[in-house]
Amino acid sequence: MDDDAQDMISALTDCYGFEAANIISLIDKDGTEANGGALEATRAAIIQAIRDIAAEVTADDEVVFFFSGHGGNAKAQDGDNEKVDECIWAHDGSANLVPIWDGELKAEFEGYATSRIIFIFDSCYAGGMTDLQASGRVLAMATTENTVGYEVSTLKNGEFTYYLVDQGMLASLADKYDHLPGTADVTVEEAWDYAKANCQLDKPTIKDSFENDLLL
Repeated sequence: MDDDAQDMISALTDCYGFEAANIISLIDKDGTEANGGALEATRAAIIQAIRDIAAEVTADDEVVFFFSGHGGNAKAQDGDNEKVDECIWAHDGSANLVPIWDGELKAEFEGYATSRIIFIFDSCYAGGMTDLQASGRVLAMATTENTVGYEVSTLKNGEFTYYLVDQGMLASLADKYDHLPGTADVTVEEAWDYAKANCQLDKPTIKDSFENDLLL
């Protein structure tokens, strides 16, 4: 959802020092490329963004892939031989929703030069995105592979993003351990722990293949 995406952008730039120029923002189907605005979140644009970053990333870089929106599951011929596949839903530039399957995402990220990749999914059935698991990666997911996610109008966010990003990162409420003395230094794991403890509707799931805690 667009509020979730904007909060994630704020966390990356304000809390973790990411350069705004290095963030590709794809929001809804009504985004605008002009004046640094967000591009439309079409299937083609999402896949192209993954490829554009792959062409630039080095072994010393860190990559964050954040998705907030609808998720689904079904059987798909996406190359992973799973009985049930999960997807994120994008659109095709018109009114039609189209899937990006977990096996497709796995294939797109296999060529990355860095192993430090954080995937955050605030979507239904996100817990099934474990195709993306690999050494050095963290997958923070709003739901299990069998449960749905919730957007809460009073929070103006998806519930998971609200506690993970808005409260956990931006408000530093998840900052339990002092990794860098004198600074607010919320790790991905701390933020997930905070979201897990506070979500009433979502069922957060994590797959952590990073040694120790990952500070963005």
